[in-house]
Amino acid sequence: MDERLFNEIDALYPEYVNTWVDVCNIESQTKNKAGVDAVGEYFIKMANERGWDVDVHEETVSGNAVCITMNKDAKGQAVCLSGHMDTVHPAGLFGTPAAHIEGDKIYGPGVIDCKGGVVVGFLAMDALRLTGFTDRPVKLILQSDEENSSWTSEKRTVEFMCEKAKGARAFLNLEGHDKNTLCIKRKGIITFEFTVNGVAGHASKCATLGANAIHEAAHKIIELEKFKNADGLTCCCSLISGGTAQNTIPEKCVFRANVRFATNDEAEYIKKFAMELAEKTVVEGCHTTVEIVSYRVAMEYADRNERLVHDMNAIYEENGLAPFEIGGRLGGSDAAYTTMAGIPTIDNIGVEGGDIHSVNEFAYLSSLPKMAKRVALAVKYL
Repeated sequence: MDERLFNEIDALYPEYVNTWVDVCNIESQTKNKAGVDAVGEYFIKMANERGWDVDVHEETVSGNAVCITMNKDAKGQAVCLSGHMDTVHPAGLFGTPAAHIEGDKIYGPGVIDCKGGVVVGFLAMDALRLTGFTDRPVKLILQSDEENSSWTSEKRTVEFMCEKAKGARAFLNLEGHDKNTLCIKRKGIITFEFTVNGVAGHASKCATLGANAIHEAAHKIIELEKFKNADGLTCCCSLISGGTAQNTIPEKCVFRANVRFATNDEAEYIKKFAMELAEKTVVEGCHTTVEIVSYRVAMEYADRNERLVHDMNAIYEENGLAPFEIGGRLGGSDAAYTTMAGIPTIDNIGVEGGDIHSVNEFAYLSSLPKMAKRVALAVKYL
């Protein structure tokens, strides 16, 4: 057991609980560039205090992505850690302050998804620094628009992440988890926006006049909602708007369909299906267009990712820790892109908790040093 490393993490733990609370109190919904950048600046300040290298990828709409590097000039093969700074909810939903602690739990926006993971990575790096580790570069890559699949930056933040991770021994994505499982495959995500245009008219004449755009949209939604394969394609038609008055035939209806897919071949299939569905008309006089408003590739199974878990588990067992199980997730993540780039990648090695993307989102405080030890051991011994 690497007692010196473990003892250093335990000693730093109270300080990093404060860090965790601080960054979760900075509201940083994806579209709030100032908030996301404030989180980045918080970690940049900490990195500068430790003499680490900082590279900022600037964006005008999205928050800026950041790469913090420890041991920049070391000769060993780098290990990359990554997490995202943006969250899903608008400011104020969690109250003021946004984060609070009850017993062994911390509640607030991003406590598990994914600011808690970023704190895990920073704590692991700090402990390695204080124990004199200089064998390899260690990079902490902070993503800024993960929650909307990096659509705001037109994937430039993803390209920055993959460029910084190029040639790495491992890419450890610090998303949170609720069980002792490392993720090596995830579904991808496509969100389609369908715009149905009809013909307005008086509602009393709907049998002879006009074309109801909501009626046409309903037929399309029913077809999309048939995709419910937990291991493959699923669709949730999640947003809809249409009509102008209760006594008017709706001239327009817009709805969004969120599709999850297990393989990138399935993604191509559902794209074709959506285009053909838009072209098909049930209600005479209606016309439909469709566009993709966000897209994230699937993290497909790769042997190198499974081998990485086995290598990490061997390290853990040598240090008296239980091995991880291997599994997959239904949600998407940035780990899909590093997998596609050929970099050995695992996901969900951040803090433990639950109720992700809800106002009850929480994480266990005790999971912070627990997972920092796991991350630090992987960095040191892989």
